[in-house]
Amino acid sequence: MRFLKQLLIILSISLAGEVLSHYIPLGIPASIYGMVIMFTLLCTGVLKLESVREVGKFLVGIMGIMFVPATVGIIDCWDVVSGSIWLYLTVVLVPTVIVMAVSGFTAQALGRMKRGVKGQNES
Repeated sequence: MRFLKQLLIILSISLAGEVLSHYIPLGIPASIYGMVIMFTLLCTGVLKLESVREVGKFLVGIMGIMFVPATVGIIDCWDVVSGSIWLYLTVVLVPTVIVMAVSGFTAQALGRMKRGVKGQNES
């Protein structure tokens, strides 16, 4: 019963994201609205992490399986996709490399800042 309650909480937040996406035509995907709502509720303490932790871990654990239908869809319409495969690969790979590089540099900079603050506090 606990898992069902947690799943219903997550699905309710997803539904709220869908409703917002429908009524606020900014071109923002419903999933982003849902994540912002979830983040806000967790940060403000309105929703406790324990209320969604177990189902959240389960959903993250099966995330790879969730990509199977999209992959099958691409294979199903391969005749349409194959003519532009280099364009699709460029659109996917270039932003991925950029995001990885920016994330790495940001993590390194934050690590240096943290070590610098820690060193100043010890002096």
